[in-house]
Amino acid sequence: MDYNYEQTSEVEALDSIYFGDMTVIETKPFHKFSIPIKSEGFDDGEGLACHLVFTYTSKYPDELPIIEIDNEENFDNIVDKEELLTHLAEQGKENLGMVMVFTLVSAGQEWLNETWDKVKKEREERILAKQKADEEAELKRFEGTRVTVESFLAWRKQFEIDMGIPAKREREAKDKNKLTGRELFLQDTTLNESDLKFLDDGALFFLLCLTQPSNSQKMDGHIKWTNPLGFEVKRHDINLTEEMQ
Repeated sequence: MDYNYEQTSEVEALDSIYFGDMTVIETKPFHKFSIPIKSEGFDDGEGLACHLVFTYTSKYPDELPIIEIDNEENFDNIVDKEELLTHLAEQGKENLGMVMVFTLVSAGQEWLNETWDKVKKEREERILAKQKADEEAELKRFEGTRVTVESFLAWRKQFEIDMGIPAKREREAKDKNKLTGRELFLQDTTLNESDLKFLDDGALFFLLCLTQPSNSQKMDGHIKWTNPLGFEVKRHDINLTEEMQ
């Protein structure tokens, strides 16, 4: 096999296929070049991308080319470069004896797509899991402990004790047994009789004071009455002769 011819012919074909993207780095002693690959969605700001760098050996394609990965984008904590290199080596072994760079580039492209799909799926699963956990936590916060009749009665009893309700009820019961002054007055008939007697005697005494003067005299056409209580009562327009009769 003319290795130089095979290698030169493949480089020319690859340059036509990846025109504008393929970069030839060296031609001596063997061709060395890079071809960019990227996953779907990378142009939208997501996805994975890198450059595959191939270097021919003296017996390529009967030997595997030297493969390197350069200019990785979004590989951190997502892609293990060694896994990609292992995958490409396995694909190359299946194509020994034939030019294989196009096959390896396609395999690398597919691997990035599959890897990125896994990354997106895992990311979505994490988001859904977090949403579910948040929803469950929210439900638990509102649901709380399920209430039974027994648990409610026990809670109410303790609540009333904490609020001092039983003691308040006892005080109210005692207060109900106490009579107000009005109730005492209405219930005690002796008080009624004594009060009425006091009112009757007082009224009679007052009338006697007014109608039974102990001393009177005519003053400016008026009669001045002096009663035993010490205050004066004047009666206007009363004829002293009529009153004395």
